[in-house]
Amino acid sequence: MDIKPATRQEGLRELLTRPLLETIWKRRTHRVSRGASVPAGSMSYRSPHPPMPLTELEEAVLIALTGCSGLTMPDRPFEDPRDGEPIMAKPNLNMTGRTAGSPDNAQGTHFFMINDTGTYYLKKLPPSPELPFDAGTLVERARQAKVRVLPGRLDVREGMRDFPAYLDSNRFLSNLPGTTLFLPVVDLSHQYINGLMYLLTQPDGARPALVDDRNFYRPAGVSKWIKNGFLNRDLKLPLGALGPMRTQVEADLLLQNMMLTADAMGLGAWIHATIHPQIMLGDPKFSRAYGRMLGFDFVTPPFRLADILRWQVPLPKYAALRSHPVGLRAGGEHLIRAACPPNYPSMTAAVESVVRAKFGPSGIYSDEKTFARIYQGDYGRRYLEEAEEYDRPVIECVRDVCTYLHDTHGRFPAHTDAIHVPGIWLQAHHVEPEYYAKFFANGTTDAHKRHAERWHA
Repeated sequence: MDIKPATRQEGLRELLTRPLLETIWKRRTHRVSRGASVPAGSMSYRSPHPPMPLTELEEAVLIALTGCSGLTMPDRPFEDPRDGEPIMAKPNLNMTGRTAGSPDNAQGTHFFMINDTGTYYLKKLPPSPELPFDAGTLVERARQAKVRVLPGRLDVREGMRDFPAYLDSNRFLSNLPGTTLFLPVVDLSHQYINGLMYLLTQPDGARPALVDDRNFYRPAGVSKWIKNGFLNRDLKLPLGALGPMRTQVEADLLLQNMMLTADAMGLGAWIHATIHPQIMLGDPKFSRAYGRMLGFDFVTPPFRLADILRWQVPLPKYAALRSHPVGLRAGGEHLIRAACPPNYPSMTAAVESVVRAKFGPSGIYSDEKTFARIYQGDYGRRYLEEAEEYDRPVIECVRDVCTYLHDTHGRFPAHTDAIHVPGIWLQAHHVEPEYYAKFFANGTTDAHKRHAERWHA
């Protein structure tokens, strides 16, 4: 393994002891990478240096921040203090935690890494039993996480960097040779199902009647549940108001953590607009001009006459306006698989798969060993026995909502995409120190100035 402890371990030691508040306070975007040129009138600059890619260890530190970091704690009440009635206390989709929060610990964010050697999907490895901040462990886990999905850097063809591919000045400094980018995409579908269930665990009278604001505010497959009183007909909630159910927030928080860490390492760090998400994923609307790119699987709903009013799709030939990504495969393996057709034969099957993953024989809430690691003594067993799960009416009502959405709109979800792309990525690179020294009063921190001596032979 190509690790030189005398120099590289010093960088890790400095990183681990750098004060958090100092890093936050001094955090600034450094867009100009080593080897880059900046056309800017009297402040133009052309680098005399070749691009300098991140080392395997430098990338491995950032890769670690995309993965699992231990186990979460279900520190929540089990019963309503007003009347002592049990409340649902098992909302999580996962018990493994990451370096940033996630609604119901959905952890739907997947990362790709892009550098000069290729474009990689980063698998989520099981949490390391110890903090993985030694050089050997970091590099080895990074190697295990990487799945190469493209032989080169994800980018549009030469001469096509204008809008809609890239935005404004980004096209001159983003995704250049020598840079490493971390691209998040978020599978919303599993948490969309789980979040609907959690919503419907409210007490009698507080469960909303879900209506479809893209279908004239009609009941979203829940007429039976309104009629039998399970849902409150006077408490209406449009599905469009739910949006992505906040699941997309995870990606933003993770990127911020990664940017702070890269800055503390003395690297340039820049969160900015990606290549247009639909181009990047290979949306059929753009693939003829730009190619398959990442090659996600897309679903295009069949055109229906009502779509003219529901979705402003004027003619069948424009049905692809509503296409959305539902998964990614590489080498015959599903790397990302949304909980919807065609990945499942029906929405009933997709909903049941989410329920099984939580409460089935191999589900997370059937894994006593995991909860024995989370709790002291026998409290893990007590939690599994005492905390409530989803009642069957909750599951069946959500199944009806999801089936309605797919039957009515030809896709699931209908009001948001199954796989959401925030449209931002993090670029990490070695800065061009002469550029910042020439033009800026406080262009770099001590971490940037001493990066080479701490991290490189």
